[in-house]
Amino acid sequence: MQAEYLSDTDIAAATSLQTYTYICTSMATFWTYDYAWSLQEEWTFLLGSRWTKVKGLYIITRFMPFLVIATNLYLNFTPTENTNKCQTLINMDLSFGIISATCSEAFFVLRTYVLWNNNKFVLAAMLTGFLGVLAGSIGTCFTAYNATAPYATSAVPGITGCSSSANLYIPFILLFALQLGLFSLTLIRAIQNWRTANGTMYTVLIKHNIFYYACGLLFSAVNVLTLLLLEYQYRSMLQDLQFIILAILALRMHLYLWQIEHHTAHSSDALVSTFECVPLSHISSSEVGTV
Repeated sequence: MQAEYLSDTDIAAATSLQTYTYICTSMATFWTYDYAWSLQEEWTFLLGSRWTKVKGLYIITRFMPFLVIATNLYLNFTPTENTNKCQTLINMDLSFGIISATCSEAFFVLRTYVLWNNNKFVLAAMLTGFLGVLAGSIGTCFTAYNATAPYATSAVPGITGCSSSANLYIPFILLFALQLGLFSLTLIRAIQNWRTANGTMYTVLIKHNIFYYACGLLFSAVNVLTLLLLEYQYRSMLQDLQFIILAILALRMHLYLWQIEHHTAHSSDALVSTFECVPLSHISSSEVGTV
């Protein structure tokens, strides 16, 4: 009996890998359901809106999670004894995840810029933090993965997949710091204008930003804790889920803003420009209020 020769470590590692596989499968199901549910609205937006840079960002943000999920499923369901192949697949999954998270955060950097009335100093501060977090995350992620060789298929028969013991808590701490900074900027702006700004678009932007950053902060904090406190593949089980949830929120919120503008009978040209190609023009003063 082969099971008699398996150590407790082998069994624990295999169990964590199987749990991770279940989460990846659930994540793929959830993403597919969300895509099917919003398909008609999304095509209306894609065909009815002008082609802009933010529209291109929307398309990239929509399809990057498909690559994350496809790579995850291949990692977990394809048996392989080749550690180099495992390393390549894990690096691909990491790259797709970073791109997906970057696109999602970019939406809300632009939204915060609009809330601050296209303030160049705020934009410079946000871009500095954004690019710093991105560079730091890329450097620490690939350094950690390349320094820790992944182990291939589980020793337990019937459980497949690649995994790595690399600990990636630093990128999530950096992401937490970025989201906390953007969250603070949104709150400051909301407090400054709470008596004078009562436009629909402004209210939606504030609510969306706060909800998105709250979810992002929660997921980042949970990921830091799981990475520091758990072992084996348990520590990685929520990483890609965070990227998927953030992408869904960014896409849904952008689509909702476009629908509000599209169905508003008295929208001005400034509003059309603002919410189709954020932040290439200023928000209408009638909509935002005194800023």
